[in-house]
Amino acid sequence: MSLLKVESISYSVVVKGENKKRFDILKNVSFEVEAGEVVGICGESGGGKSTLAKVIAGLIQPDNGKITLDSKLNNKPSNPIQILFQNHGEVLNPFRKISSIIDETLTINRIHKQFIEKERENVLSSVGFPKELYNRRGFQLSGGEQQRAALARLLATNPVLLILDEPFSAQDVESQLNLVKLFKKLNKEFNLTMICISHDLIILRNLANHVIILKDGEIVESGKTNAVFRTPKMIYTKFLLSAEALDLSYEELMSESDL
Repeated sequence: MSLLKVESISYSVVVKGENKKRFDILKNVSFEVEAGEVVGICGESGGGKSTLAKVIAGLIQPDNGKITLDSKLNNKPSNPIQILFQNHGEVLNPFRKISSIIDETLTINRIHKQFIEKERENVLSSVGFPKELYNRRGFQLSGGEQQRAALARLLATNPVLLILDEPFSAQDVESQLNLVKLFKKLNKEFNLTMICISHDLIILRNLANHVIILKDGEIVESGKTNAVFRTPKMIYTKFLLSAEALDLSYEELMSESDL
């Protein structure tokens, strides 16, 4: 059985004004995630990727459809699905020490106080967070350090599924490569299932086992990463692959192809 089932998810918003308009953000989205898998979800900005992440994490409720986790999971934590937001700085209290934040999370997760120090060391070292920064406060850290501390806080909850929402944005190439290595390490060592939201196909090509292409709130293509990127079936997927180094929208590319 799949670890996660996303079945016929739809979500819309109503924009208030003289003429109320309903905008469909997600349209009948369905897919499954196997335990230990890394699934990449990609597409242009505004295509519904982050909204889908929030629905899966239970932060917003869909209009239709359902999200199901494997009922056979043993020792399932109270919050089995965790999400690392793009703006990770908001996850951390800027005035609290990182060690205190992690300790509190471990305590909530029912780790006995005699094991707190060891578990804090384990979770922070697993994300490559330097020991000399344990007693720094959030505002004293760089953006990359904040991201790793935020990731450690989520791992301290012992999640079943971790969602990464655009974790590589505003990072240089070296930092992106280091993050890819980190996520692969966590996936392998902890058998941690992940969903990675990203518009960067090069990164997903190196990270994800399975990829989902989302356009205007709908899945237009999905499958094993190598197969989808090597022999894409849909025009939109071909556009994304051909436009990796171009600053063209799908509409612009289509209009130019008609000339």
